[in-house]
Amino acid sequence: MTELIFHPSVLSKVQAAYTWYEEQATGLGDDFITELESAYKFIKQLPTTWPKLSKNTRRFVLTKFPYAVVYKSDKNTCFVLAVMHQSRKPLYWQDRQ
Repeated sequence: MTELIFHPSVLSKVQAAYTWYEEQATGLGDDFITELESAYKFIKQLPTTWPKLSKNTRRFVLTKFPYAVVYKSDKNTCFVLAVMHQSRKPLYWQDRQ
């Protein structure tokens, strides 16, 4: 199984999204984290399955939330560049490649 490595900025984006969803409805932030963890699991198991976003990156789109996991992979690792909201500054992560 592939190892996931995260860009240092990913955690703060995930925390901000979690906080926002929890403010909307108790437990919604937990639902967001659960779906995100599921996405990470699928990416680790089958990293080349999801469509290419650019030459070196792929995108896993969450189903219940307007977010996507942007990552690049090689034989043994997946580097998560961003957990991005698909409508707000969707290409902010491009300098991380």
